[in-house]
Amino acid sequence: MAARIIDGKAVADEIRRELAIRAEHLKKRGVVPGLAVILVGDDPASVSYVTGKGRACAEMGFHSANLHLSERITEEELLSHVREMNDDPRIHGILVQLPLPAHINEERVLLAVAPEKDVDGLHPVSVGKLVLGQTTFVPCTAHGIIKLLVRNGVRLDGAHVVIVGRSNLVGRPLANLLTQRTPEGNATVTLCHTHTRNLAEHTVRADILVAAAGSPRMVTADMIKEGAAVIDVGVNRVDDSSRKKGFRLVGDVDFDAVKEKASLITPVPGGVGPLTITMLLYNTVESAERWNAGAASASKG
Repeated sequence: MAARIIDGKAVADEIRRELAIRAEHLKKRGVVPGLAVILVGDDPASVSYVTGKGRACAEMGFHSANLHLSERITEEELLSHVREMNDDPRIHGILVQLPLPAHINEERVLLAVAPEKDVDGLHPVSVGKLVLGQTTFVPCTAHGIIKLLVRNGVRLDGAHVVIVGRSNLVGRPLANLLTQRTPEGNATVTLCHTHTRNLAEHTVRADILVAAAGSPRMVTADMIKEGAAVIDVGVNRVDDSSRKKGFRLVGDVDFDAVKEKASLITPVPGGVGPLTITMLLYNTVESAERWNAGAASASKG
């Protein structure tokens, strides 16, 4: 029996409807969730992604500040823009679009973002709190994967999850989330990567397999257990002369073969992708709510 295909857009739309209600409550208190996105240069993929974020903010009625800066900007000039956003009370979330030009130290720029506005979840303070199980901002793709699984009825408690990929955006935060003692955790996690020996010996035991290594169609049908839930995070371009652009997008999973063996599977595109921007909106609303709660507490004091 073929796998049920997870509709990432449907889950994203459901979460956005919930966020709209929360945002409306904030607006009644005079707080409009605000997101600032800083883009340096004209990388086409980054421009497209930032445009999508701006459109999503507009649709949700958020305050949006998109800074599109020259790739020749100095590091100090960029840091000045970050500090300006840190001090702007209309901004509750700041995202610096990566990658940055080679002459700019990415780590220094990310460290400059105020932790209370780090809606990308990349500041060391955010990472440390995540590891400790404290309230913080979770990297958006990892958080979106959790929501996809939970809202599609996949049981995480006690499940064996194998993650292929150890990035700071997906693999590592996802492993931390899934092993925590929470309603969206309590799983047993094996974290693999492209240098893991005998990779298939690990993946074939997974109740849930997350492929996030950035290698096109590396996960084949013989590498998964019958009935496993498969989450494909990869977005890879492969040549395709039949397409107008000369290429098409595929994931890290051999979708056509694996869907005949899995119970659930995400497509590429249309699976994990729609959740990434949605969870950025989620973090922005969370930040605005925390700011409002802090302001209310301060006024009472």
